[in-house]
Amino acid sequence: MKAWPVLGILTVQIFLCLAHWFLYCTWIHFWFPLGPAADVTLRIALLILSSTFVLSAMLSFRLANPLVDLLYWIAAVWLGLLNFFFVAACIAWVTDLCLRLVLAEAALRTARPVLIASLFSAALAVSIYGFVNARWIRHRRISISLPNLPPHWKGRTALVVSDLHLGNINRRRFARRIAAIARKLNPSVIFIPGDVFDGGRTEPALLAEPLFALKPPLGTYCVLGNHDEFGGALRCAHALQEGGLHVLEEEKVDVDGLHVIGISYRQSTRPIHLRAFLEDLHLNGSASVLLQHVPNRLAIVEQAGVSLQLSGHTHGGQVFPFSWITHRAFGRFTYGLQQHGALQVYTSSGVGTWGPPMRVGTHPEVVLLTFA
Repeated sequence: MKAWPVLGILTVQIFLCLAHWFLYCTWIHFWFPLGPAADVTLRIALLILSSTFVLSAMLSFRLANPLVDLLYWIAAVWLGLLNFFFVAACIAWVTDLCLRLVLAEAALRTARPVLIASLFSAALAVSIYGFVNARWIRHRRISISLPNLPPHWKGRTALVVSDLHLGNINRRRFARRIAAIARKLNPSVIFIPGDVFDGGRTEPALLAEPLFALKPPLGTYCVLGNHDEFGGALRCAHALQEGGLHVLEEEKVDVDGLHVIGISYRQSTRPIHLRAFLEDLHLNGSASVLLQHVPNRLAIVEQAGVSLQLSGHTHGGQVFPFSWITHRAFGRFTYGLQQHGALQVYTSSGVGTWGPPMRVGTHPEVVLLTFA
């Protein structure tokens, strides 16, 4: 294994260990008395839980079986719970500091168990909401106007389905749900701007098979995202192409007069290469749609004359407080329909999840674009 992946894995594992140690310190400070047996049990449990996500993620890149799927699911659920327990613990310490200014020590000792029980119960309630919310897929409808759009495209619809993350958690059953939604909405064309798969050693053709039955009149077009490449770009692309999807890798196709362009995540990370690819297309003001997984390099895309970019990747932040980080990185292009000069950009929050199968502060969606 190369040095950078090892360093990354060690950094994540150290962070998780510190987070669990912080939970342990919080619990023994606020909840007492805690007997010796309970203390040892708590330490062992948190030590084991601190390693489950990294271990299951590494196993998922080597093995594909129900046991690995179950371990990954447990680890991902706990990771989501850990996030909100950590936030609750931080609030507990800040509150405790404030209470020290107004309460005597005896009253403070009485208040601490009530405080930590209340905060951790609230964290658990928010987590349960997040798990339910992540499975409640919204259908969003947007009307969009493109300059020089061929007249026969007006009134047609395009379904945008981003970030399915099919893998250890979002299995074939999840793909069937998405396919059923697509059939109900009955679009003219389907666009998938990346992360069909979650990565790891899975069977991409088996997981995505329900999507292959979709036959919109003008076809289904997709590009590879960063997670597709984690699982092996060639394997993922081959599985999708064999299933009848058109995988665009630095390619422009004419879809009944509308230019549909796609570039994979790996190629889109090279600004000079991206600029050269787009400029060589000579769009000359014609209506065009670019599938690019990440909503960045927008100045390059606009200068090339692209009309509309469809992206995903951000998940809208997926889970608070990570939504703050995502908004810091992508600003207003984190989610929704935005304008960058003459370029329109729609960033979907995606339909699946990565890591914890939960969403708090965001929602999963499929988007039906109607060309006007």
